[in-house]
Amino acid sequence: MRMNRRDFWYEALPRILADFALVHLAALASLTAVVILGPSDRSAEMISELRRFYVASFLPLSPLFPVVFHLHGFYTRSRAYATRYKWAVVAQGATTASLVFLFSAFVMTRADAFPRSAAMTFLLLVNILAIGARLAKHWLSTLAANPGPGATVQPTASACDSADPVLVVGGAGYIGSILCRKLLAQGRRVRLLDSFVYGDQAVRDLFGHERFELCIGDCRNIQNVVAAMKGVKSVIHLAAIVGDPACEQDRGSALEINYAATRMMMEVAKGYGVQRFLFASSCSVYGETEELVDERSAANPISLYAQTKLDSEQALLRGRNGGFHPTVLRLATVFGNSFRPRFDLVVNLLTAKAMRDGVITIYNGEQWRPFLHVDDVAEGFLRVLDAPLELVSGQIYNLGDSRLNYTLAQVAESIQALVPGTRVENVENPDRRNYRVSFEKVNGELGFSCRTTLEGGIRDLQEALKSQRITDYTDSHYHNQRFLKAAGRLSSKEEMDSQVMAAFAATLENYQHAPAELAGARK
Repeated sequence: MRMNRRDFWYEALPRILADFALVHLAALASLTAVVILGPSDRSAEMISELRRFYVASFLPLSPLFPVVFHLHGFYTRSRAYATRYKWAVVAQGATTASLVFLFSAFVMTRADAFPRSAAMTFLLLVNILAIGARLAKHWLSTLAANPGPGATVQPTASACDSADPVLVVGGAGYIGSILCRKLLAQGRRVRLLDSFVYGDQAVRDLFGHERFELCIGDCRNIQNVVAAMKGVKSVIHLAAIVGDPACEQDRGSALEINYAATRMMMEVAKGYGVQRFLFASSCSVYGETEELVDERSAANPISLYAQTKLDSEQALLRGRNGGFHPTVLRLATVFGNSFRPRFDLVVNLLTAKAMRDGVITIYNGEQWRPFLHVDDVAEGFLRVLDAPLELVSGQIYNLGDSRLNYTLAQVAESIQALVPGTRVENVENPDRRNYRVSFEKVNGELGFSCRTTLEGGIRDLQEALKSQRITDYTDSHYHNQRFLKAAGRLSSKEEMDSQVMAAFAATLENYQHAPAELAGARK
């Protein structure tokens, strides 16, 4: 789901040329500074020496810069990065390119051809110009396309505008980027609320669609939520810090986003008369069990992530009334390619490792997991959205297919069959999550079944990796926990947001230290 080579060169070439020009501007400026600050009686001699260096050394070596920039993802991945992380990547790439050039110039001339004072100035200027150009572009595009947090980009008039939009909270992510497209394909109007923590690349091509509305904002910000809820009858809530490692890394933000924000959104939704509220939960709420579990089985969450999902479920179901109808979808373990790919998911990661390394490691291979392709997740939400309200109101559905209950060892065997020569290493660790899930309810009541098999999802990932649509699966953009660690804490930007989140989290019964953790997230 990446651009092809022709599209890449069409989009990237102007940016490559612009960076190339900026690098030359930095070189000329730093060399000029040496002449201006140097002894006046040697000006003519210095100009001659520096001109010779520029022509003989800098010009032939300057193509190193766009090459190093490209290897750092300047023209592919970095556009999708969250703003704070993007500048760090650009600075790292600019510094690396400058050092590679200086080393190459030294090897070529066997002398300190680039004056040291000019070298330091040059390194600083390359960073300033590379980051500054992107800051300017980001600022201008934000002014043109995004009026501000909570502001809505209105679509043009169409025959479909008479229908109420579906609000997708967190719709720029792994699941939401597919779901938004499916909703639009049905002829619905779609309103997206997202803070673009992972960037906007997954939904950027939807900007300007006549039935697509964009609300940029944080689901913890009550003003953003109020603006996004106006005129909405159906909400699909996907926003969360997803995964055990990511939640444990920033427990305070996980409590805010995964639980407190859900409670706040519920109250706003009820105030605006939202009827359907679909919530993305997880089958991980079942924890460790040897039994086949269904929606009536006792929940036994053994991680912070699972606990926040269970508490959100309970809050929503308690809030159900004659006008507010929540539905909980407990998702199986998701896999497959998406517009925002992830490689911190077991099937995706093992497939990529098998293709690159020929070796995969399986931890506790006899553990069971239910699996579900990301495209089928989106189909499941559509099935609930289209179902009679009285059927799905206040219901919990395990979303998946019993045919995709596999042990981790069976997953490894499927990958071995499709990636011949793969060696499997079996390791035991303390993670004892083990559950097989029944999906009879969603199949019987809603007629849902998975269209994509485990093997089909693996083949699709293989094709994306082979065709270079995904160039480097180890990039932190594809790993929630690593990306968030690099980007820093996701603490609330406004003090009022923090206070609102603390108020909605005050009723937590399962987190003895919740107030302290929320306070820690604001530091």
